[in-house]
Amino acid sequence: MSIDIQTLAIVGTGAMGRGIAQIAAQAGITVLLCDAQAGAAGAARASVVATLEKLAERGKISAEAAAAAAARLEVVTGLEELSRAQVVIEAIVENLEVKRQLFAQLEAIVAPDCLLATNTSSLSVTVIAAACKRPERVGGFHFFNPVPLMKIVEVIEGLATAPWVSETLLALGRRMGHTAVRTLDTPGFIVNHAGRGLVTEALRCLSEGIAPCHAIDQVMREAAGFRMGPFELMDLTGLDVSQPVMESIYHQYYQEPRYRPSPLAAQRLAGGLLGRKTGQGFYRYVDNQMQPIAAAPVPAARPARVWISQTIPDWGNAVAALVTALGGVLDRGRRPAEDALCVVTPLGQDATTLCLSQGLDASRTVAIDCLFGLAKRRTVMTTPLTTKAARDAAHGLFAADGVPVTVIADSAGLISQRIVACIVNIACDIAQQGIAAPADIDRAVALGLGYPKGPLAFGDALGAKNILAILEALQAFYGDPRYRPSPWLKRRALLEVSLLTESNS
Repeated sequence: MSIDIQTLAIVGTGAMGRGIAQIAAQAGITVLLCDAQAGAAGAARASVVATLEKLAERGKISAEAAAAAAARLEVVTGLEELSRAQVVIEAIVENLEVKRQLFAQLEAIVAPDCLLATNTSSLSVTVIAAACKRPERVGGFHFFNPVPLMKIVEVIEGLATAPWVSETLLALGRRMGHTAVRTLDTPGFIVNHAGRGLVTEALRCLSEGIAPCHAIDQVMREAAGFRMGPFELMDLTGLDVSQPVMESIYHQYYQEPRYRPSPLAAQRLAGGLLGRKTGQGFYRYVDNQMQPIAAAPVPAARPARVWISQTIPDWGNAVAALVTALGGVLDRGRRPAEDALCVVTPLGQDATTLCLSQGLDASRTVAIDCLFGLAKRRTVMTTPLTTKAARDAAHGLFAADGVPVTVIADSAGLISQRIVACIVNIACDIAQQGIAAPADIDRAVALGLGYPKGPLAFGDALGAKNILAILEALQAFYGDPRYRPSPWLKRRALLEVSLLTESNS
């Protein structure tokens, strides 16, 4: 049974603490602001009050509501003044020993029934709670920056966390206007755990020389529908934040291949190329604005005729319809004519593998990605032997209607297929491990990471069997356990049910 919270304390008044204070005060809760640095709590209160006043000026809230919320913000000068709090939320530096010391101090001050919550993003709630005499009253309460806009909070259950603690935090999160999801205490919880697929696989594509970072971003943004490309995201977050998280989750999972970081990011971090904050990351920035990269010109060349593989009939027919609409000439022979451009449609494979399996001439073979359709951005992939003439003819034809084309080097799974398959597979394994309910995984990722869909729903939309086929092809090509399909995915794909389907037993 949860408890009704009227007074909570926040220890640590940086951006995260201020955001939590704002939404708590707006929810009608008295907030005690505490910070070890002299004057920091007062500055935090002034900042939150200014934000509330701006919201009122813009008509987002009433002037009366802003004034009432401001009146609920109280500054205290030390931990000893937190004895009346029903909940204490810690939002200090992400250092395990410092947090453990704080929780041990708080336990000697607060009431026996006071709930202690940590806003840690990656540290173990169980280990933090172990510093307390009553670890059962400690839980995780992980918000995301900026707190008022990121409408998701993870409620983390440590091994000793009592049910009433989780229920209280879930109710408190909802009261503060957020979607609250329950998760077990595992590295990365839900959101940071699920986010490993996008950036680590994009870095792997870059390291293989498949395409430059801006091309990978364009494909993921315009073809796959992501709000930001992976390299844009890393530049925005800063490699000083994202790279330590990648390494931490990888090592906490004892070098699980699915989470393997890239030396490319580590090198950039060491070189100070952090992203927007330093003016240089994967992109260059002037006055905090990304500097544009000129698009490659569209070749004027066209193929004499186009032969299209029918290994996946629906995709072959879609490409044939497009070629016809673009004014191309179809070669409908069982074998391609000597002057025909050969087009294959991979599902997880690379162009070379399909070329060899179908006995095609690699010098005039290209692949095109059909998984996300052909309407917004088209990805054309060459073999190592594809001639410049064949490449340019394919590029010119498929860009003839003004839809942009990205030309990439040979890659099992192209770009979007392999990255999205990794995202879906990791989410499936989160479900398989029982870390969170499938619906909560999707809600948390969609809100916390801004993906087009929750990863499990994304897998359903693309077809669980397609995701499984992509991963199996990747694993066969690379021989890397990074791509081994999760049992959750494999069973649901074979049973032809939604990836959101929970087990009955």
